[in-house]
Amino acid sequence: MDVAVSLRGVTKAFGDFRAVDGIDLEVPRGDVFGLLGPNGAGKTTTIRMILDILRPDTGEVRVLGEKLTDDLKNRIGYLPEERGLYRKMKVVEMLEFSGAIKGLSPVAARKAGLVWLDRLDLGAWKDKKVEELSKGMQQKAQFVSAVLMKPDLLILDEPFSGMDPVNQDLFKDVIVELNRSGTTILFSTHQMDTAEKLCKRIALIDRGKVAETGLLTEVKARYGKNSVLMEFDGDGSFLGSLPGVARVDDYGQYQEIRLVDGADPQELLLASVGRLRIRRFEIVSPTLHNIFIERVGGEHAHA
Repeated sequence: MDVAVSLRGVTKAFGDFRAVDGIDLEVPRGDVFGLLGPNGAGKTTTIRMILDILRPDTGEVRVLGEKLTDDLKNRIGYLPEERGLYRKMKVVEMLEFSGAIKGLSPVAARKAGLVWLDRLDLGAWKDKKVEELSKGMQQKAQFVSAVLMKPDLLILDEPFSGMDPVNQDLFKDVIVELNRSGTTILFSTHQMDTAEKLCKRIALIDRGKVAETGLLTEVKARYGKNSVLMEFDGDGSFLGSLPGVARVDDYGQYQEIRLVDGADPQELLLASVGRLRIRRFEIVSPTLHNIFIERVGGEHAHA
């Protein structure tokens, strides 16, 4: 397997706090890889060590097959969680400056930047100062600066945070597009539904350790096909107290029901038919959201 990012036994402490506690991780080239976990799990610290912004206390980090060099950094795009832009610069000047740092000429950076600005509906703002842009526009401008070089590896830290649904969709389309053209994508998020749709592989990190990792299909298979999605009319509040039901994620007229191991979904259906008008009854692998809650949610709820 050709590996884009490899971490072996990586740890990082800040004082007495172990932010990263012995992480082993492999991100294959060409994948969309999700680094998932609750806030404070160690995702951003891990990303900063991959980028050599922070040095690990122990362990080894390799990127695109080698230890990170300045030349190698030019092949990596990075969108940090804390957006940092030169607020007094015009957007197109900021992109020329970002390109120059990565070794692009001003002409090449401007040309690539203008294409991307149009792609992200920012073309009309190219001559505005960064500080005149809304927060969402600034996020898109910083994304453009991260992809100017057509990076081999693109690292996005919480790329969807604070975005409205229209821009989330736009970002999702661009991530898929870049991946299809050969860019490996590594992004961190705690938005499980987005990760479930985009990722080929995931690593679920909790308290600085890897709790789950692998192909998304394999991770879900480990949790069995013992979840039921139900849509109905009527009062479904009784469903959580039925025998064989382990947990209910209740949205009112829609529920995701996790059954105990060995429970028969047909029993749930029979118990519901007389009391609810059922529009949908589907036996599925548990959602990533439910796996996340099962692995880390309960502990954090009491923390």
